[in-house]
Amino acid sequence: LKTSIDAIRWLAYQACSFRGHDERHDSQNQGNFLELLKMLASYNEKVDEVVLKNAPKNAKYTSPLIQKDILHVISSNLISVIHDEIDYAKFCLLVDEARDESKREQMSLVLRFVNK
Repeated sequence: LKTSIDAIRWLAYQACSFRGHDERHDSQNQGNFLELLKMLASYNEKVDEVVLKNAPKNAKYTSPLIQKDILHVISSNLISVIHDEIDYAKFCLLVDEARDESKREQMSLVLRFVNK
């Protein structure tokens, strides 16, 4: 589980996609998440013994729902840390919205605050 959490955290911090086009077992590239798990398992025998093909059928932690749940916990913790850090500091929130060529609306948020 720790390896899956670390992989999800790393992919999220690097703003990488998690899933690939073809995640079948015989696929050459199964997506960033599964490929990262394979790489991490190749460096550590203990990890290799408990992830992917060696994992118990009920505890693989590779489904998109599990990934989203873990990512939600990470984001909740991050929001809590930001909230605690801002506390009663002076801050401002900058919001900008624009449409791209496909008429899709894109919104960006910037939070600025003064460190204590």
